[in-house]
Amino acid sequence: MKRLTCNTVTYYEFEQLQERGMRHGVFTRLGGVSEGAYASLNMSRSTGDNIEPVLENQRRMYAVLDATPDITITSWLVHGNTVRVVTPADAKFFDKDDFQADAMVTQAPGLLLTLRYADCVPVLFYDPVKKAVGIAHSGWQGIVRRVLSATVKTMMREYGSNPLDIRACVGPSIGPTKFEVGSDVARWVQAAAKANAVILPNGNSHPGDKPHVNLWQAAENQLREVGIEHIEVAGICTASNTDEWFSHREEKGNTGRFGAAIMLE
Repeated sequence: MKRLTCNTVTYYEFEQLQERGMRHGVFTRLGGVSEGAYASLNMSRSTGDNIEPVLENQRRMYAVLDATPDITITSWLVHGNTVRVVTPADAKFFDKDDFQADAMVTQAPGLLLTLRYADCVPVLFYDPVKKAVGIAHSGWQGIVRRVLSATVKTMMREYGSNPLDIRACVGPSIGPTKFEVGSDVARWVQAAAKANAVILPNGNSHPGDKPHVNLWQAAENQLREVGIEHIEVAGICTASNTDEWFSHREEKGNTGRFGAAIMLE
């Protein structure tokens, strides 16, 4: 990924999307107007932050991408596997996030797809052949429920996408050294995303050590399972870099959400 700053807003672009001229970004917590635990570029209205700074933060993100609020589409995240197929008709709901979905896809140019994160994995999709894009939100529950696979399969069904053509970009999220989980979660993730996505305690572990999940590896495994070969992984841990990212785990739930967005020209 490449780190960029525009009008005080700091964000990252994926190289394989940047080189194709795709309008997109994964935005850090830097460059906004929220205060306290939400400082500063908080994108979520549901964290306890005041609505006015959130709206200004969103406006700043849109401005970086040369977009406006009336062409943005978002959804209410529920850690599921529902994939929303977005059309121009959805633009009339630009200020609503009450449609429950953890992924969105579109073949319509000029619509900015946006979602919010604070340790879960942002994944952006681009099919340069069928001219389609997508965005997904996947924590461990999304991995278990296979939301990334569902996103690819929706692009195949709706747009005729070939997985070999799709570019998939795995953004910043909580990293494996920080993501300790219980044995049940480890078992579920391992069943859904192969053993190398779970780091089990070994003989050198301290008593009481728990398994750790590598969400980056889990996401890559599931993407490859459905035929994706062009995968870019950021490898940036949100929980280890709270000066730049919001982290629900590291900040014990008292934090904001950063945004990711993609648009088909």
